[in-house]
Amino acid sequence: MDIWQIWIIAAIILFIVEVLTPSFFAAGIGIGCLVAGIAAIFIPEVWAQLIIFSVGVLLGFIYIRPLVLKYLHRKDNTINTNVDALIGRTGRVSVTIDNSAGQGRVMIDGDDWKAVSAEGSIIPEGSCVEVLRVDSIILTVRKTE
Repeated sequence: MDIWQIWIIAAIILFIVEVLTPSFFAAGIGIGCLVAGIAAIFIPEVWAQLIIFSVGVLLGFIYIRPLVLKYLHRKDNTINTNVDALIGRTGRVSVTIDNSAGQGRVMIDGDDWKAVSAEGSIIPEGSCVEVLRVDSIILTVRKTE
């Protein structure tokens, strides 16, 4: 088996390892192995292949890794669901909100929710409100108009 084949096999193994780990560490080294394997076809000296391998790894980490992390591993890929998705949404008051009387309802996307005013003020029916917090099934809102 020639040295270039060993470099290519190492690159393939590292790319397979990268599929199983989301850090792009193994792929960065795999890029170095791939570049060194291609160079080994033309350059028989091992010391030159090691230098090319090092440069390939360095370039992989400096130029390719940030692009991969930016587009494939987004930090903010959480999606709010259920009641967490209501925070920040706007709705219309369907029953006047009066904290002292214990009444108030808000309609959001066809769903009717019990609501309280964040400031403690009375919010009349038909007003637009923004959801600030969700406590169980009660929305804490503030008037947006």
